Amino acid sequence: MTEKPAMGPACTGQGFQTNKNTFYSIICMLIRDLAKSKKFIAGDATIFRSILHPAYDGLDLCYCLGQAVLKPGKASLWHRLKSSEAYFILKGTGLMQIDSEKAKVKPGQTIFIPKNARQRIKNTGKKSLVFLCIVSPAWKKKDEKVLE
Repeated sequence: MTEKPAMGPACTGQGFQTNKNTFYSIICMLIRDLAKSKKFIAGDATIFRSILHPAYDGLDLCYCLGQAVLKPGKASLWHRLKSSEAYFILKGTGLMQIDSEKAKVKPGQTIFIPKNARQRIKNTGKKSLVFLCIVSPAWKKKDEKVLE
């Protein structure tokens, strides 16, 4: 007999039994409305909204997802994370810097940032630079060091 799995508050579960075991089917959908997520200034100086985070949302995740925005001419502060990170550019254009490498970035592109890499991104366009941030393992304040 298997134990009933833990479920979050929005999940429902149904059990069914075979000859030897009981199985559980978990239905758990979370839909997050970005417009209702609180904006704040992140440690790297981006305008940030957390979308999914295991510590804040009670989810069984090994990563976190957020949206960052930089106004025209602005750049994130140089920083490093103990986790690897990926940015997915939604709108705008920018200059991504990882250690000594530099590259222009635009919508539809994904940037992988290795753990412990010195990094920043600058908005080089006339409109806001908007991008998704995926951090794995999930971001923790103690794992980020702002370098300026």
